[in-house]
Amino acid sequence: MIKYFLQGFLLGISYVAPIGMQNLYVINSAITASKRAEAYRTAFITIFFDISLALTCFWGVGTIIQKSKILRSIVLLVGCIVVIYIGVSLITSEPDTNKKTDVEKRLIKVIISCFVVTWMNPQAIIDGSLLLVGFRASLSYETSWYFILGSCMASVFWFTSLATLVSIFKRSFNKKSIKIINRICGIIIIYYGVRLGLNFVLSK
Repeated sequence: MIKYFLQGFLLGISYVAPIGMQNLYVINSAITASKRAEAYRTAFITIFFDISLALTCFWGVGTIIQKSKILRSIVLLVGCIVVIYIGVSLITSEPDTNKKTDVEKRLIKVIISCFVVTWMNPQAIIDGSLLLVGFRASLSYETSWYFILGSCMASVFWFTSLATLVSIFKRSFNKKSIKIINRICGIIIIYYGVRLGLNFVLSK
């Protein structure tokens, strides 16, 4: 059973590592967070949505989006708008570790942002479904649970490691460098948003 767990873990790492929007958001949050606990909070919320996406893909629900043009178009359009908004917010934000923020409002914003960067990309859902369903087809019912558990643990390992490493080395960044990182992350996230918009136009 360990063999199937490791297979799922390695596949999970190879699947989650290239998802740019998620990684950028966790990195940016870890750099700008006043406390490491805030960085972990963002990482854990991202992990929750990433695991929910992996489970959805594993059981093939992504095929619904693939078959429904209307649903796919809605997800693309909403994703485009919200992702671009997140990118613009990062570019225009002024990093200030001394300012007091409304914890409740910030938590809601983090939850919404983590959901968007994870779920508002139907292509990732479809590709994930094709990848994970392909493996599920080769496994028995019992071994498939070990496989998806390994994949989920990969998400936990990846995002907690990312948040930890960035939090440790963030002291080497000053306000100016944080602002530059914000702008770079914002521009890349806007690029993802524009891609969603183009996919929306092309899907019509």
